[in-house]
Formats: sequence, structure tokens, C-alpha cells
Amino acid sequence: MITLTEENYIKAIYHLGKQGTKTVSTNAIARNIETKASSVTDMVKKLSDKGYAHYKKYQGVSLTAAGKTIAINIVRKHRLWEVFLVEKLNFSWDEIHEVAEQLEHIKSKKLITQLDAFLGYPTHDPHGDPIPDPDGNIKKIDKVLVSEVEVGKLCICVGVVDTSPEFLKYLDKNNIALGASFKVIYKEVFDNSITILINTRELIISSTIANNLFVKYS
Repeated sequence: MITLTEENYIKAIYHLGKQGTKTVSTNAIARNIETKASSVTDMVKKLSDKGYAHYKKYQGVSLTAAGKTIAINIVRKHRLWEVFLVEKLNFSWDEIHEVAEQLEHIKSKKLITQLDAFLGYPTHDPHGDPIPDPDGNIKKIDKVLVSEVEVGKLCICVGVVDTSPEFLKYLDKNNIALGASFKVIYKEVFDNSITILINTRELIISSTIANNLFVKYS
């Protein structure tokens, strides 16, 4: 039986390694889960022994096929629970991450299968991230950061990079939500800030905001 701590490590390696495609340093994992590098080394050795990870001293760690399967299943559960919390329990999108972090470790396959059906088989979570299907397939959508959008283009918000409560509250305050449409009307060369037209009003967003907001072209 895999432990909760092992699942957290596997998930961290998956995300830090760009969905398990890259090798990750033990220091990067230590920073991500806020623990000592020595503790990470002990854990990745254990994961390697169990067949969930490839680990080479001084080179880092990556996930095996078995490790990726576990990681994708955790991500699937996390994102389904986020949909449930927002759609059925009226949580706001800045409140759900920590709760879903706890719920993602529930082992019942039947519960997750029925949760998926109950929610109408959603394809994306409230932050715009794709939800893996039961077979682990992830449907990707064409998206770009607002910072990459040319002046004059119409966009639709489809996701965020930063899921911190502070960032999501900023978006709420400015009526920027998934599905919101706006037009890029000006780019400031000096500080890379961007002026957008949203709901008939002009809004200046910083380069930090623009680099944390995904859109697709309308």
C-alpha cells in the first residue's frame, strides 16, 4: 500500500518534471514540499526500490510508468474534487486547493468513478487545468499567456498558472474568470504592463499578472 507521503512525493516529481517527462533534482523537490534534501534522498530511494521512480545520485529523479500512473490518478482525483467543491458546495476557486489536497488521497475507485459521473464528466477544473480521463489521457487545449497576445486580439480566459488565493482574489476583484472575454489594446514597453478592455472598461494589468493568465483566441 502506497502511503500519503509517498503520493505527495510522486505528485511533486510529476509536476516539477513537466508531467513526468523531465528529471528533477532532490533540491527542487525539497523546496517544493518544504523539507530537507536528505529526507528527499531517502524517500526517492524508497520510491525507486518500489518501482515508482528512477533515481541516480547527483543526476536527480524521474518517474517510472507505474509512478506516472499513480501521479495522474492523484491529479485526476484532485481536479474532480475541486469541481465538486465549486459546483456543488459553493466554494470559491481560491478556497479549494488545500481541501482538494486532502481529498485526493481517498483510495476508493468507485467513489471517484461515481463522482465523475455525478459531475457530468467535466474535462477541466475550476482553474482551467485539464482533468485526466479514467485511462489517464489528458486533453490539451491551445492556450497562450496574456503576455504573448498581440495588440488588437480578442481573448477568452481559459486558465491560470498561479493558483494562490491572493492571485485568484485579484482576478475575482477585477471580474476576470474562466470564460471571460477581453481585448488587448495596449502594451507598455517600459514595464511590460498590458491594457485590456474587459466589460467595456479598460484595465491595466502588470507583467506578473499577464504571465500567470492563460487565454485562447476568440
